[in-house]
Parts: sequence; structure tokens; C-alpha cells
Amino acid sequence: MATCIFKKAVYRPAGDRGLLVEFGEGIDPGINEKVRAMARAMADQPLAGVREIIPTYRSLLIIYDPGITHPTELRPEIEAIEASLEAKETEPARIVEIPVCYGGAFGPDIKNVQRPHALTQEQVIQRHCQPAYLIYMVGFTPGFPFLGGLDETLFTPRLTTPRIHVPEGSVGIANNQTGMYPIASPGGWQIIGRTPLKLFAPHRSMPFLYKAGDKIKFIPISEQEYTKIAQEEETR
Repeated sequence: MATCIFKKAVYRPAGDRGLLVEFGEGIDPGINEKVRAMARAMADQPLAGVREIIPTYRSLLIIYDPGITHPTELRPEIEAIEASLEAKETEPARIVEIPVCYGGAFGPDIKNVQRPHALTQEQVIQRHCQPAYLIYMVGFTPGFPFLGGLDETLFTPRLTTPRIHVPEGSVGIANNQTGMYPIASPGGWQIIGRTPLKLFAPHRSMPFLYKAGDKIKFIPISEQEYTKIAQEEETR
């Protein structure tokens, strides 16, 4: 199905204090840039009664205080912000490098990616590290980045039976996406490697290493390099 970018945003109610503003259908960099631009603009121009703005692939979920505002009041204010976007410059994407040790105990599912595509482990690693992946959205668990731009030759379905425990730092593939697990959690992605970096550290002034709109560049490392970086992370 072709991607569709709406000429005007579509507004839908989301419960008794939520307003969903959709900018298109499908996973598309252009739609996602519009979502992120709107999120930035609304943060710069706070609207009365708006408590939270949650960007997704193609929409914004706006949480509001019904005692202060209402969708009929919010809609024209949001439309005015949308109309002003053309005068704003696009924020350049920041590249965040993530070291990853692939295969072995760190990537128990890498063979599941190799087999259907008749690839060697080295080819999987090379193709996975080639792109700079756009972070479309962050969610599922704190700091989990949903990344677009995976090489089609690496598309692999999720595990039939999800794991109860996926280690912190695991890097995986699920269908046409790749992503990372900042904390240990259940999950069904095909795990192909692991990063020694602390992707989520609540004690840091900036708990996350990245945000939606940044780009992730994976860098392959050895087990020895993984151990060294992991030890350095523990002292920070």
C-alpha cells in the first residue's frame, strides 16, 4: 500500500482527555518529520491545558486537562501552529554511534536472519551497520528506539514465541525494523547483537543517549572491546 500524506491533519478523540492528530498513513520519513516538527513547535508555543505531547510514527497524541481546554478549542490553535511550520527550518539529524558485539551469546538469533536470506554472519553485520537509521519514535520501554531504514535483505519476522527475558542492550530485528532494548524486558525481536552502552540511565542529567529524529549508526566491535566499554560504563 502506498504511503499517504494528508494535506490537512485528521483529528480524532482519544478518550476523555486525549486528542489524536494524524498527519498521514504508513511509516514514512516525510510524515515523521512533520510529526516531529509539530511536536517541537508545540513545545515552543505551549497551549493552555495541554499536559503532554506524544509523537508517534505518523501522529501526535495530545493529552489535555478537560477542566481547562477542549478539542474544539485546541484544534484551531493546532492548525495555526501547523500553518506556521513552513517558515521554520528543519532541524538537522544528529548521528549517534552505538557499538555492538554481534552473534554468539550476544546475538543468539543472528542465524535466523542469515538462513532465509542465504547470508553469512559477516554479511548480516555489514548490512546492518551500513545505514544511519532514523529514530521514528521512542517507546515500548523507556528509550526503546524504533528505527527505519533496515536493508530489505535483513527483513525477518519476530520470534514465534517471545522471550520472557531479553537482556539490556540487546539489538534486534522485527520484520522491517531494527531497534534496541534499553532495559531488560520480555520481547519477541530477533536478537542479533548487544551494545555495552547504558542506553537508559536515570541518574544522568540526560537519561537517554538519543531522541526521536536522531539517527543511529551501529559500529561492530569485538567481545574484548565490549568488555572494556562495559567496564567503563559501570564507572560513569
